[in-house]
Amino acid sequence: MENEQDFNVWAHKPWWCQPWSILLTGCGAIAGSWLLFHRYWLTGLVAVPLTAWMGFFILVYPKMMQESGLLDPSEK
Repeated sequence: MENEQDFNVWAHKPWWCQPWSILLTGCGAIAGSWLLFHRYWLTGLVAVPLTAWMGFFILVYPKMMQESGLLDPSEK
């Protein structure tokens, strides 16, 4: 029986839905907002939802998938 800590939800995702691509997209959009507009309030409006999106998919989603049992760890 495999250890649940060894289960990797990212093995079931395409390259564009990996942690590095999520971080790169989110940080790029936030930086792009600043470079384009140079307004703190507008960059903040972009940064708040994008940070929540990145946090959900990098921190919350893997734990939820692991606990749900929807993906079989033996498919690793």
